[in-house]
Amino acid sequence: MSLAIFDLDNTLIGGDSDHLWGEFLAEKGIVDGAYYKQENDRFYQEYKAGTLDIMAFLQFSLKALAENSVQDLNAWRDEFMQNHVERLMLSKSFELLEKHRQQGDFLLIITATNRFVTELIAEKLGVDDLLATDPEMKDGVYTGKVAGTPCFQAGKVERLNTWLAENPYDLKDSWFYSDSYNDLPLLEVVDHPVVVDADAALTAHAKKQGWPIMSLR
Repeated sequence: MSLAIFDLDNTLIGGDSDHLWGEFLAEKGIVDGAYYKQENDRFYQEYKAGTLDIMAFLQFSLKALAENSVQDLNAWRDEFMQNHVERLMLSKSFELLEKHRQQGDFLLIITATNRFVTELIAEKLGVDDLLATDPEMKDGVYTGKVAGTPCFQAGKVERLNTWLAENPYDLKDSWFYSDSYNDLPLLEVVDHPVVVDADAALTAHAKKQGWPIMSLR
């Protein structure tokens, strides 16, 4: 059984769930709309440029989890899934996942977006496991801090190595699908890196390396 690893945002789904969640919070008035949207957009542009300070972004994005009850957050997330995430689902992504499933591969999503936002999306996609940035919880409530290493850039490799040490898998004949140059550290350690609907920097690098380039759109 080989590992088939997938980035989530703009790879398996046709958008960025992290950025979209921020827009959703602003639209509903859960956060200060104008300021939050401005900062959310700024961080997203920095992410796309490869210059994101992940800890600064998480301090910003996890604050809303700490300021609201888990009951309210779960209700908003259900609404977010139904009204925003459903339309990002791509039929070709389900076909790709099914292809690997039929090959007997273990399906693993590794995403920088936090687990609260992504766990229902991963469930909808039917993968076997999810590695995501983990928001810290204490006594059943979110603290607004990060638990452990953020699942971002080289942190994805670190988190994967920890997971591999705890599970009966290795990287022999492994696959990783991603759209983002931020994922270069993980793309470089798998046997089969595949570039999906990628940004310009990753597309150029993939062409130089001779990596497969594909679209799920």
